Amino acid sequence: MAALLEGLRAAAEPTRLRLLSLCAHAELTVSDLTQIVGQSQPRVSRHLKLLCEAGLIARLREGTWAYYRVAQTGEGALLARTLIGLIPADDSALALDLQRLEAIKRSRAEAAEEYFRRNAADWDKIRALHADPLEVEQKLLELLPTDGIEDLLDIGTGTGRMLALFGPRVARALGIDASREMLALARAHLEAADLRNCQVRQADMYQLPQAGAGMDAAILHLVLHYAERPAAVIAEAARVLRPGGRLVVVDFAPHDQAALLQRQAHRWPGFQDKEIASWCAEAGLRIDAVERLPGKSLTVCLWRAVKQPALAAVEGGRP
Repeated sequence: MAALLEGLRAAAEPTRLRLLSLCAHAELTVSDLTQIVGQSQPRVSRHLKLLCEAGLIARLREGTWAYYRVAQTGEGALLARTLIGLIPADDSALALDLQRLEAIKRSRAEAAEEYFRRNAADWDKIRALHADPLEVEQKLLELLPTDGIEDLLDIGTGTGRMLALFGPRVARALGIDASREMLALARAHLEAADLRNCQVRQADMYQLPQAGAGMDAAILHLVLHYAERPAAVIAEAARVLRPGGRLVVVDFAPHDQAALLQRQAHRWPGFQDKEIASWCAEAGLRIDAVERLPGKSLTVCLWRAVKQPALAAVEGGRP
């Protein structure tokens, strides 16, 4: 009862209700929200603080920035969705807020696409060496059927393509990346596709933000060859998977394309099956499927692994 009353008190103010509605449409900074509602930054920050304390919205750090969005879990999430659903669709203040929000989204998209254009030539060169990305994605969908997947993690999300692919098929999807530029691009793509169940976060693939084993599936799509310690990346992915959860690693078979190491910052010239299998076994994962898609100079491999239950659980709880 106390949490419900706190949430109702926090939302029972015109500006805070507007902020709550806006945070249901996109991940927004204080600067974004200040621009939309036309109030001072300190005042908007105070409103956001109250909404966060009531559990109605979540504050998410990204370097020196913080993004706000409506809560996805907990008692506050249900209350937030209920309150947002009660706001009249023809409310004039909300309509103006959403017009200003669309202007911010367009600005974000333009900046993100400019970054994409500056780097597209290098990405196109790499794509030309391996199998058609659409063929890779189709095979990935076959290896990772989404029945039963509530929470999916895309490690090294880049442009957010895996989130766009799986987002309509799962309840929730989270993409993490170390690059703010790539996160901006991914965020713009998700907003354009209106995939509100998908989020992106700045995080280290060696230290994922999840506290425990709650993810149903995880993807490492053309990421592992950048890692200094690929075994540690796989171990960290395994840590956040629930027992029975699945990890799919998409990467290259061993190759002789030295330019990828010299000019594209690849750390590894592809991986052998036995390397991936060994790292997975050390992390408590078992490889149960391998697919290969040959390209012009590079072969894309897909390795699927399943997290094994803890030994004590297998043996009925005996130590």
